[in-house]
Parts: sequence; C-alpha cells; structure tokens
Amino acid sequence: MFESVLVANRGEIASRIIHTARAMGLKAIAVYSQADADLPFVSEADEAILIGPAEPARSYLNAPAIIEAARRTNAQAVHPGYGFLAENADFARQVAARDLVWVGAPPLAIARLGDKINARNLVKEAGVPVVPGVWEPVPDADTAVEEAERIGYPVMVKPAAGGNGIGMSAAHDEAGLRRAYETARARGERVFGRADILLERFVPHARHVDVQILGLPDGTIVALGDRDCSVQRRHQKLVEESPSPGVAPELRERMLAAAVRAGEAVGYRGAGTVEFLVDPAAQECHFLEMSARLQVEHPVTELVAGVDLVGLQFRIAAGEPVRDAFPDPRGHAIEFRVYAEDPERFLPSPGRIKVWEEPVGDGIRIDAGYAEGNTVTPHYDPLLAKLCVHGDDRAHALSRARAAVDAFRIEGLATNLPFHAELLGRPEFADGSYDTGLVARMRAPEHR
Repeated sequence: MFESVLVANRGEIASRIIHTARAMGLKAIAVYSQADADLPFVSEADEAILIGPAEPARSYLNAPAIIEAARRTNAQAVHPGYGFLAENADFARQVAARDLVWVGAPPLAIARLGDKINARNLVKEAGVPVVPGVWEPVPDADTAVEEAERIGYPVMVKPAAGGNGIGMSAAHDEAGLRRAYETARARGERVFGRADILLERFVPHARHVDVQILGLPDGTIVALGDRDCSVQRRHQKLVEESPSPGVAPELRERMLAAAVRAGEAVGYRGAGTVEFLVDPAAQECHFLEMSARLQVEHPVTELVAGVDLVGLQFRIAAGEPVRDAFPDPRGHAIEFRVYAEDPERFLPSPGRIKVWEEPVGDGIRIDAGYAEGNTVTPHYDPLLAKLCVHGDDRAHALSRARAAVDAFRIEGLATNLPFHAELLGRPEFADGSYDTGLVARMRAPEHR
C-alpha cells in the first residue's frame, strides 16, 4: 500500500476521501483554490496546497498544477473524486507517467466509456441490453429526423461525450427534435469540447437504476447492488436509494449480471457504476452509460453493502486482494442531496451560511462539504452535503429520513431541504411507485 494520497477535488467528496485515508493510516494531501481556503476539507487534511484562483480551469481542472502539488508534497497516489478530472483519461495517463498511483479506472477504460456511443456498442457486443438508438454520431439535424423515424418518437437527444444530464432533452416530434439537436450540440461543444450527438428511444414512466461494480486486481468484476436514481431535476439526480423499490428480484438478478458483463467488456478496474433505464411495466432494463468513477450517491451502497468504497479503491489501486471484503447486504438506505438552491426553481443560491445544525441519531450519516460560517460561491456545483439514512427496511428508512430532514437546519441562504420534506410527503415516493418524471409533475402548475 502507498503511504500518501493527494485528493484532486474539493468539498464533501474531498472530506470523504480524506476521512478514509487517515483511518487507513495514509497521509492525506488536499489541494484547494483561493475560494475554498476556509472549507473543512482543507483543515482536515494532513497537508494542503493552494493551486490557483477560484475559476475551475485555473485550479481543480489545472492538471499541471495538481501534478506539481503532488511532486512538492511527495504524494505517492492521486484520488480524483468525481467531477473535474475524474474521468479525464489524459490526466490519468499523466499521473501514471510520473510514477504516481492512479486511484481510479484504467485510462483505456475511461477513454472507452467517455464516448456514450462507443460504450453502448461495446457492451451490446457483450450481450448487455441497450436502449434502441443510433450506433454512430448523428452528423446533422436532417439525419436526426431520419433516425428518429426509424427509432420511433419520442427520442432522447444527448451529447455523446456528456454526463450529469447536461444538454439532454426528450423530443416528441420533428420540430422538437430539431430544437433539441441544436441545443445538445451547442452544450456538448461548449461543456465537453465535442458536438457529437446520440439519439435513443425515450421510455415514458421509466426509472433510472444504477449498479455499483468493482473491478478487482485479478480481473474479476463484482456487483454490489443497485441504486434507484429516478428523483431528478433537469436529468440531474436529487435523491437516491438502495435497493430500488421498483425492481423485482428476477430483474435485479438480470441487471446485476448485465453490469458485470459491461465491466468485463471494457476491462474495468476499481469502483464504477453501470446505469440502466428500467421499464417498470415490462420489468426490462436497458444500458444507458457507465461512469468510470466513484459516484455522488455511493454512500447508500456503503450503508447497505457494509463496505467502504473509498477504502476498496485504495486497496485495488495498490493491487491488494479484496475478495473477502463483501458481507451480505442489509436493510435500506436513502440519500438526499442538499443543495444551496431555490427549492422551487432549483436555481443556485450562493451566500454565507449563518446556521448549520446537522441531525443526529441512529442510522443517520452526513457527508458535508461546508460548515457554519463558510461562504458558498458561484464558482462550483452548489452541493452542500449529502444526508443519508439507513433502516432495517424501506419503511424504517423513510421514518428516519422524515425526522432527519426536519432536524437539518441551514440558514443564511436558500436550500432544497423544503423540497425533500415535500418529496417525503408525496404518496408515489412513499409507496415507491415513482419514476423519472416525478419532480416535473411536482413542479407542474396544476400540482402547485
């Protein structure tokens, strides 16, 4: 095992990685921007290095500055967290070229999965069910219209190199498709540096369900259960739970096996997530994409599976055996992403945190990136914390969730805690029958 790790990220995920590193006796090194100097992760680390101003391009996306920080601190490994450079194959190669241990997916796997079209073609060859769609990038709007007629409306339009729902939208007719195509193309080029477009069939009333996989040093792929990620705003996740209440045991078995085949198809190592679109009526699943990194919602898997995924990432990166590390799953877990945002329109709400009082009690876990007195700036994603609960079953977890959401006090800026309280009062969430359209229905004028 290496003796020190530089965490190339910020906020709650940096704190999360630092916590496990120190628990394992590793020296934890943080990098931070000028805007983040007072955040908890900086003081929690054994050593912290300023790498630049607030702008991500000059700090957390500045690969040379991060690698120089590793050199200055004699770091032996780099953990990228998620976001920023976590799925950047070139950065992973740069880290390895400097004899640093990369705590992430192999660069080749990252490159294979970075293009959604390439990824779906690879896993389809391995026998993984995929959503009907195109097999090559769609070069123009006219071709998109032709493909949509073949696939059948409605269709989902996506930047092929994208993630986090950026640029995605559903089109129900030709006019809508042409608008969605141009929007996705512009967003893809601006955010991801590529304008390639993917078309897939849009499945109404679908669920978004992920499977956590681990690629072990000996090449074995292990599936550690599923997570339902269907509570989304603008195709971005807000609430996740494990296991999914919308997946029957037989479908779960098929989905876990498909996730293992997907991991094998790309030669995966480390922690990754295979994302599926689930048709609850037909009890069918289709591959959407695969994330070559740790995901925001990994705590619900940890709570149910009884593992430390970051610790497993460290052990896999070091080449240590981990086959004895997987106890039987237990209970039910739910994660609520707490954002500094308007709970009605979901717009960012930067400002100073005047009050921060976390709920306490059995089965409650808070992964926080901020504390009382900190300032939330407009430079980064406004995620403040992840409120996670675990119970003996889903009803128990929901009961703990209601109490925890009510007890979590953050003042000085707007947060989406009122939204989570509203969600917990919705019958379709309470009975587990929700789908990816739930938030849009909650915010539709006729339901206000």
